[in-house]
Amino acid sequence: MKMTSSRPYLLRALHEWILDNSLTPYILVNAEQSGVEVPRQFVDDGKIVLNIAPRAVNALLIGNDWLSFDARFGGSPMTVQVPVGAVLAVYAKENGQGMVFAEEGDEPPPSDSGPERGRPRLKVVK
Repeated sequence: MKMTSSRPYLLRALHEWILDNSLTPYILVNAEQSGVEVPRQFVDDGKIVLNIAPRAVNALLIGNDWLSFDARFGGSPMTVQVPVGAVLAVYAKENGQGMVFAEEGDEPPPSDSGPERGRPRLKVVK
């Protein structure tokens, strides 16, 4: 049975954890992915870093398929919309703690080493 992606659940949990520790949540987004609506003038090498702290955005919604919010960029208002699969990382600005996600389609293949085959792996990110 195929399960839904854990990414939106982890994204919501880490966002809350970062805020509970009085830090600033940032996300790294693949701006080249289809459906991403971000201020293009701030995209660097196909990626953009966005501050999603309550003081920086309005109407933040982290759903199972989309992340969206309203914000100002260079004084101009904009609604940002990002497919959850385009979020590459969520972390605290102040200390870098958080999580990096595999890019969609970049999931590691199962290991061929005996009983460990097909077992999920977690990566610790500092």
